[in-house]
Amino acid sequence: MKKLVMIGNGMAGVRTIEEILKVSPDKFEITIFGQEPYPNYNRIKLSNILQGDTNFEEIIINPLNWYKENNIQLYTGETITRIDVDRKRIFSDQGREVEYDELIIATGSNSFILPIPGADKKGVTGFRDIRDCEMMINSARQYKKAVVIGGGLLGLEAARGLLNLGMKVDVVHLMPDLMERQLDPTAAGMLKKSLKHKV
Repeated sequence: MKKLVMIGNGMAGVRTIEEILKVSPDKFEITIFGQEPYPNYNRIKLSNILQGDTNFEEIIINPLNWYKENNIQLYTGETITRIDVDRKRIFSDQGREVEYDELIIATGSNSFILPIPGADKKGVTGFRDIRDCEMMINSARQYKKAVVIGGGLLGLEAARGLLNLGMKVDVVHLMPDLMERQLDPTAAGMLKKSLKHKV
């Protein structure tokens, strides 16, 4: 049986594994490494957690028993630090060495933090994973003002969540229209007008 290793335990990567299991359930011995200490969860619903509409358990897509039922070895809280493509081996920050026949790299993206003075200060965070949500929720217990940089869909969802947490929120957006990728200028203008005194 071939050894399949996947670096990344996010939505897209695990969806790929689900499809492989449907087509060839007995072809691979599967190992997955996830940097976060959790099973696969729905990042799209992070804003629901921030807004207080749901909890983390409700956004888990594949619970730990799913991995066991499908004979998948899952290593959570481990980061892959090196890939030896000649020897077909990967190495983690926990000192683990795993060989592979096939390798999938599905590490997703990182939040873009503006490279400006102060970007490294306490309280500055992206909005990509559950840790970011937890940081914002904890910050809202100590502070009353927040600035969201970016008036796209995620930025406005973060702003709404912070408002629900009792913060006064300002949104700073580079483009002349909010959500310019989703809305035409007229609709964006209406949205801006409706939000102006709320956010």
